[in-house]
Amino acid sequence: MYSRNVDVSQSQVLNINTIEKQAVFEQSGLPPQFNLEQFINYQIASLQGLSAVQQAMAKAQKPFSGVSVNALAKVVNDVDLSQPLADFPAVLEELKGVYLDHAVYFHHPRYMAHLNCPVTYPAVVAEHIIAAINTSVDTWDQSAGATLIEQKLIDWTCQKAALPSTADGVFTSGGTQSNLMAMLVAREVAVSRYAPEHQVKLQGLPAVASRFKIYCSEVAHFSIQKAAALLGLGYNAVVPVATNREMQMDMQALKTAIATSKAQGDLPIAVVITAGTTDFGSIDPIHNIAMLAKEEQLWCHVDGAYGGGLLVSEHHRNALNGIELVDSITIDYHKSFMQPVSCSAFLLSDKRHFSHITLYADYLNPLAEAGNGTPNLVDKSLQTTRRFDALKLWLTLRTTGEAPLGRAFDKVIGLARQTHIVLNDHPDFEVVNYPELSALVFRFAPDDLKHDLDLLDSLNLHVRQTFLKTGEAMIARTKINGRHYLKFTLLNAQCQLSDVRAVIEQISHIAWQTYREIA
Repeated sequence: MYSRNVDVSQSQVLNINTIEKQAVFEQSGLPPQFNLEQFINYQIASLQGLSAVQQAMAKAQKPFSGVSVNALAKVVNDVDLSQPLADFPAVLEELKGVYLDHAVYFHHPRYMAHLNCPVTYPAVVAEHIIAAINTSVDTWDQSAGATLIEQKLIDWTCQKAALPSTADGVFTSGGTQSNLMAMLVAREVAVSRYAPEHQVKLQGLPAVASRFKIYCSEVAHFSIQKAAALLGLGYNAVVPVATNREMQMDMQALKTAIATSKAQGDLPIAVVITAGTTDFGSIDPIHNIAMLAKEEQLWCHVDGAYGGGLLVSEHHRNALNGIELVDSITIDYHKSFMQPVSCSAFLLSDKRHFSHITLYADYLNPLAEAGNGTPNLVDKSLQTTRRFDALKLWLTLRTTGEAPLGRAFDKVIGLARQTHIVLNDHPDFEVVNYPELSALVFRFAPDDLKHDLDLLDSLNLHVRQTFLKTGEAMIARTKINGRHYLKFTLLNAQCQLSDVRAVIEQISHIAWQTYREIA
């Protein structure tokens, strides 16, 4: 029986070897791998790709083609992925129809919708290098210099925020991930305080966690609620705090909310300061909230995904005064630092708190390496495999320095404030907020029509839908007290007041024309 098993094994080995030999020596039909042998082909393909982008950008006389979902879906669905095309130029020609001709171009001066920015060309070059080398910035033995470059940029950002020498951070995919990490650390700190013998990593949440409460502005980013849900605390753990007329978290309302929670037997654990709300660009009173958080022993986090660009601003840096006092910070370089998606960071004022995220694995980041000082950035990240996104910011700073980035952000803030004046002076519009950053909420609401709120809702919705159909401009929309409003988000420093005026007049024309048709 034993010998028969041996015979079977030998037979299997022979078959495997035959297959392996065939696979090893078969070179035809393999994917076009990026290496030195294929470098000429890569160069040619890259130039062809860049040419296609150049042609698409030159052709794009407006930020969006206006294509409908159904029309574009049919084009994409008709592609047979099992049948490759004849050559790379044919692939690029197809790409025009499924993507380039209908992409939303954030660099266009009449794109004024979401928190998407034009990008620096050194950062685009960085994307090429990142993809070509394909570094994964998780362990030293996979990234080497990339590890040190990322750490240098983290240190630079911590210094710009005036955080203590104990500070540290890590690059992330975006503000949502950074905010999740902040709330995770806040939860762990709270557990160590209220259930010191309990280990969440091993045992899950303790019973006391059902009483945890997190406080943020009623106009804060929804990622705080998502984080609470993912962390097992639930949406209801997040207490929305009322805002003042400037759409900033109201200090008295925050104090009242904390006191109410305590009276109900709940346990306040964290407060989230928004430095640049998505809708209004409003900045909560950082210093005052940070001091209250220390008094109440709350974890204090700043969501600076939008407003983080003020760290390099020449004229508006003081809007972030007090940020040096907080426990953690979210920064999105791909919003106000003109970097391609994704390029963000999570910062901690005390790097020891990264221990709540760290898990050691012998095959990746063994504990012994931590003891000898090997820098494995996976120790600080929720991700394992992670792109070398830091290179984009590195090449930008090494090419331009930080001052031009600050000037660009200052310029769009100035443009938003000029736009505020134009809208205020226009008889057809009602403006909600004075822009602390570069976002404005407003609506078409001439005096003669203000009595009919449903009509105003309909007209403002129609304006945005019209722009989506024509692509002549891209603007956003939101709701306030259940009513529909329009929004400008200005992040393009090449945009001029004349561009904004033109869009404002288009909005007025569309709304009045629609009103006359339905009246």
